[in-house]
Amino acid sequence: MSAGDTIFALSSGQPPAAIGIIRISGPKASNALQALSGSLPEARRPRLAKLTDPVSKQLLDTALVLWFPGPNSASGEDLAEIHCHGGRAVVRALESALDNMDGLRQAEPGEFTRRAFTHGRMDLAEAEGLSDLLFAETELQRRSAIQTAGGALSRKVEDWQSAILRLSALVEAELDFSDEDDVTPAQLEVVQSSAVGVATEMKDILDRPRAEKLREGVRVVLGGPPNSGKSTLLNALVEREAAIVSAIAGTTRDVIEVPIAIKGIPFLFIDTAGIRDEGAEEIERIGIDRARAQFDAADIILWLGPEGEGSDSPKLIEIASRQDHPEYQPKSSTVLSVSPLAGAGMNELVALLVERAKEIVPRGDEISVNKRQADHLAEAQVSLGQIPEVQDYLIIAEQLRLARAALDALTGRASTEDMLDGLFGKFCIGK
Repeated sequence: MSAGDTIFALSSGQPPAAIGIIRISGPKASNALQALSGSLPEARRPRLAKLTDPVSKQLLDTALVLWFPGPNSASGEDLAEIHCHGGRAVVRALESALDNMDGLRQAEPGEFTRRAFTHGRMDLAEAEGLSDLLFAETELQRRSAIQTAGGALSRKVEDWQSAILRLSALVEAELDFSDEDDVTPAQLEVVQSSAVGVATEMKDILDRPRAEKLREGVRVVLGGPPNSGKSTLLNALVEREAAIVSAIAGTTRDVIEVPIAIKGIPFLFIDTAGIRDEGAEEIERIGIDRARAQFDAADIILWLGPEGEGSDSPKLIEIASRQDHPEYQPKSSTVLSVSPLAGAGMNELVALLVERAKEIVPRGDEISVNKRQADHLAEAQVSLGQIPEVQDYLIIAEQLRLARAALDALTGRASTEDMLDGLFGKFCIGK
């Protein structure tokens, strides 16, 4: 695979469909489009054209063709688009004709977006936002991803980089020219207070929930002893028979995970084996160990066992389940009582889960960062945060340099090939 190759791929959904969009990007994109349609259309203006196989001279389709000369294109290089009929045979014929042209090849997953990154059409943070947008399934995921893909985080990083560069210039002036009368020495207090201001802004974003939580979902673990109603409650929450319900103790032996969106918030509900100290055979004991591990990883724990026997974790919500069951054991008046089968208390439980979840997931209208971005942002924040404790301009200059380097890594100006392969490899072929 070479960055100088001309690539092509179907960038719309898999056929059959009403329309198929085939993109061609690279130095031979204009040759390819002319070979199929006879001539190049006016830049950025669609034109209806008859597409003919250059070898067999057979008519392949009548389609709209568009031409985007680089560098002002989505990929940052010459780019052509063919908006053809979306039948399998049409798409296959056009792809075959392109594949037979010298210097053209099928694109790798994410290669169009990687070229956009390489040619400066987007930075790494925007590319990660685009990846999240492609996989978004809920409204909150979409709103958050479109913020990052649209450059909200990148613009904030640019503001910080500009502020840090100004501070670096002041410090360098103090180091190099403080003995000259025509240069105003950098004031230590100004540098230190400005560094603290930028570090505070960074910390505000670092203190917000991580972006991954939107993709992974809020982990809600149902726990309790055997026959406490966990599986019945899970089925009621996800509104389908996801878990087997039986009066036999130990029916649920492994972890059952069910993703679902409620009011636009992604959840991952997890049913676990019943917790008991006696009477469990070997396989059930393995399930109990896995259940305890799930409690540690949970964002929210719904405890259906005897009151007070769950844990003292703030993540735990006491639930008095099966209020219409003959063996129902009420809890204190402050505990939510539900009947999954009759529906009593379920609306209140869902409302409580949504309320808790809003404190765990990022808001869709504010910048949030993923772990990779947070790690680099934390490096920059720590470097800036140390400046008020330093009196030596040489050390201050080094801390500012480290902060700039961390922000460059965040946006991808300093990156490794392995990390880029991991990101762009998740994209679809034509993206």
